Amino acid sequence: MEKGSVDLLVPSCHEPNHNKPRPPPKRFIKNQIPDSILNDPALNIAISLLPSNYNLEVHKCVWRIQTSGAKRVALQFPEGLLMYSLVLTDIFTTFGKLDDCFVLGDVTYGACCVDDFSATALGADLLIHYGHSCLIPIDSTKIPSLYVFVEIKIDVDRLINSVRININEEFTKTKKLALAGTIQFASAIRAAKPALESAGFEVLIPQSKPLSAGEILGCTSPTIPKGSADVLIFVADGRFHLEAFMIANPGIMAFRYDPYIGVLFLEEYDHEGMKQMRKNAIIKAREA
Repeated sequence: MEKGSVDLLVPSCHEPNHNKPRPPPKRFIKNQIPDSILNDPALNIAISLLPSNYNLEVHKCVWRIQTSGAKRVALQFPEGLLMYSLVLTDIFTTFGKLDDCFVLGDVTYGACCVDDFSATALGADLLIHYGHSCLIPIDSTKIPSLYVFVEIKIDVDRLINSVRININEEFTKTKKLALAGTIQFASAIRAAKPALESAGFEVLIPQSKPLSAGEILGCTSPTIPKGSADVLIFVADGRFHLEAFMIANPGIMAFRYDPYIGVLFLEEYDHEGMKQMRKNAIIKAREA
């Protein structure tokens, strides 16, 4: 493989043959990003090819690569972010002075699917996992790992106005809200809370540790204490993660705010149908 190459690979058991042994990359880096990286004109021009409202934390990643001593880096993306993978590999190969930068080709199902095993099999020194927060602690992975949440800037005022107009005592019979979403919109959720409280709402941002406050996953959702909230406002463009909340909290009315089109949707879930399907599966398993 030529130096500086970028490959889209699925995991293999191939172990690279290094000519010179070198110390393993550092697992924890606490140094602040220097101005030489933050203000590097060539790096910033390369970053401008990426969406300006997506915080891909490129400066931090370059600094982590440089300070950790990594020479072979694996990148892992959920499907919605794969379109940016080749730009990022070019940036890291050039400015991180990498020998190789791999994009893991297997499906990333969620925050529970940090593929450090495949990255290790490829001989990577560092794994950068995009789009999820730290469900799996970084001190538990086989190689040093870095999480990039990829927070997305949205129009918070439009979110607030949508809630104020649609969530009222005439329609929902309550002003007790739970505010949550996927990790990409965590900043927007935190920013909306004080404004909604000023508008007369009681706002709860639930948390299921070790996830960030307000973050809901398809496999991990907090259970809201009775009486704490009657309505959920969930900020996301899809309902997969929202369904986990609705299963865990069947008595709470759920709305999904799509930040890309600025529309608030009332969402429903067939709890009885889900229970019947699970019961049927148990009965079928007994007869196996």
